Amino acid sequence: MPPVSSLSALRDRLSPSDRMPLVFLGHGSPMNAIEDTAFSRAWTELGRSLPRPKAILVVSAHWMTRGTTLVDVSAVPRTIHDFYGFPQALFDQQYPAKGDPTLAREVVSLLASHHAEGDDTWGLDHGAWTLLKFLYPDADVPVFQVSIDMGRDLAHQLEIGRTLSELRDRGVLIIGSGNVVHNLRAVTWGKNAKPHDFALEFDRLFTDRLQARDFAALSDRAGLGPLLPIAHPSIDHYLPTLTIAGASDARDDLTFMTDSIDLGSISMRSFVFHPR
Repeated sequence: MPPVSSLSALRDRLSPSDRMPLVFLGHGSPMNAIEDTAFSRAWTELGRSLPRPKAILVVSAHWMTRGTTLVDVSAVPRTIHDFYGFPQALFDQQYPAKGDPTLAREVVSLLASHHAEGDDTWGLDHGAWTLLKFLYPDADVPVFQVSIDMGRDLAHQLEIGRTLSELRDRGVLIIGSGNVVHNLRAVTWGKNAKPHDFALEFDRLFTDRLQARDFAALSDRAGLGPLLPIAHPSIDHYLPTLTIAGASDARDDLTFMTDSIDLGSISMRSFVFHPR
């Protein structure tokens, strides 16, 4: 695997700029929200390194739609506890950030060709708030989510990213939240679980293609072959990686953060595209 840049090195690269960086974070287990883990510590440090945005747009693996792209236009997004079987302390968590209905409605118009619609019933699912509570713990930056259309091919999510990219010049931080590898069927419980070969192989493939900016290969379902459905029995956690890739351009540098495989089959690889 390529070397992983340290967060301190990333902080040095994130110099003040009118153009916001792009962030993809592997969110993994919801328990990262209430436990002191290497992942939650990395998110805290990243939050200290990022420039302060005017608003945050999150594309999470956990808001799936079909035939449309929904944009949360609510004034105060609710904190969604979209999981079960976890301790009550996790259900007690709240992230009381405000939304940005005006900007969100502009995004609906921006994504009109992608069958976008406004929605005021969703809020912030755990793919969003479990990260945001570390990145911006005061919940003082407006935030809203955009759904992923599960009815379209992989390249569609690249197009969504390209369309959203202009928001970077308006002070909007775009965050993708999912996992580069996400196979819950193959999870091995325990802190020292050995990574499955397929998880290492797909993680390496993704990393190499992302570094080469070969996004066409990353969005070619047939080209990714039988490894893709093993790494992603459901494609939802993969799609946000493509949104972030699509929103990047040749003016960006790429820095990798966490690169470990958790529980044998969950890649926590995270990365940032940042303006030169």
